[in-house]
Amino acid sequence: MILAASMLAATTTRAEDPVVQAFDAHLASNPDGTAAFSFDRAPYAGDLPSLPIGVFDSGIGGLTVLDAILTLDDFHNDSLKPGPDGRPDFVDERFVYLGDQANMPYGNYAKAGRTDFLRELILKDTVFLLGKRYFADGVIRYDKPPVKAIVIACNTATAYGLDDLKAAVKRWNLPVLVVGVVEAGARGVLESAQPGTIGVLATVGTCDSGVYPRTIQATLGLAGRRPAKIAQQGSPNLAAAIEGGSSRTATVAEQVAADVRRLVETHRTSRPGDESGPLTTIVLGCTHFPLVESEIDAAFASLRNDPTLAPLIAPVRHYIDPAKWTARQLFRDLASAKLRRRGSPAAEHRDQFFLSVAAANVPSERLNSDGGLSDSYKYGRDPGAFVEDTVVVPMTRRILPSSGRSLVSEKLPAVWERLDDR
Repeated sequence: MILAASMLAATTTRAEDPVVQAFDAHLASNPDGTAAFSFDRAPYAGDLPSLPIGVFDSGIGGLTVLDAILTLDDFHNDSLKPGPDGRPDFVDERFVYLGDQANMPYGNYAKAGRTDFLRELILKDTVFLLGKRYFADGVIRYDKPPVKAIVIACNTATAYGLDDLKAAVKRWNLPVLVVGVVEAGARGVLESAQPGTIGVLATVGTCDSGVYPRTIQATLGLAGRRPAKIAQQGSPNLAAAIEGGSSRTATVAEQVAADVRRLVETHRTSRPGDESGPLTTIVLGCTHFPLVESEIDAAFASLRNDPTLAPLIAPVRHYIDPAKWTARQLFRDLASAKLRRRGSPAAEHRDQFFLSVAAANVPSERLNSDGGLSDSYKYGRDPGAFVEDTVVVPMTRRILPSSGRSLVSEKLPAVWERLDDR
């Protein structure tokens, strides 16, 4: 009952926040972790380093972050010194991935005035990773392991939920690390940015939140650096084009060219004279965008052929892939907390992948023709009810949509080989 007591105390101290109040009360009422959106604290009194690492996103885009983690070789595994040693840095770890596909895209909740429900969704993602409950073959199972660290592999979820998540882990007195992709990307800017303007290419929702400019400026300020000039451009279509979605109306190259031009034009209209300098550092602020970095750089190079645009673009651009910086930050944090696992996991302790889908009992009028939640229902929900209108099921190669299957198999081989082929 320790968790229940701490939940009740937290409810008192955070009663001014109805999202937090309702969530903590729900957890306090379900301390054994068998109910939806709850978890059992007991495993956190055991062997923490042996637990897996949790990664979540609003869909499958976060698999690009997981792939960066799986393939990182920037440290010596034994001495922890910087530099590759020929062995992946996370070779001894195992992972649990959640893609909240049924509730995506997260960027639309703010537009619909449902930011509090989005915050609740992000806490639900977190609690799933902390807990043991999921569905398989229509039956509830309770054999998923809890996690020792949580990576928010979604830019929008980081923007709207990172503070909630960090506060929750502290409030619940859990020894769990939290790493957000935006914070890690800002750290990459600090360590890599060149003189000139920082450009941010991201989704519309991420740009609307202002999370990258805010976090970059704060990170620079804490390091004693002067504020940077930042120009950002949101793309509503590039992620879908990269994933091969049926709704796309332009090729990847065409969409990249349009978005890069808009970023350059944004820089041109917002720069005070020539003080800010050309675009030199480009943050790829969507999990999909690093997959087309070469196309993005080619688009910048092409625009430099226009004499009116050439002064706005540095001859050589430096790119920040937040996924790689997230992997580095995760390694450092695990090492500092002495939570790295040593020795390969047993064969039965494989990585686990999950997706959310609409629950079987959702009325047909709340569903689209493809069986997913309709937009009117999805973006009309309020927090606090804890209705299980979506359930989490194992992600396999077969369950992935065809476009996502191609993306993972062709671009993310380290992830693809770990997915169950059933």
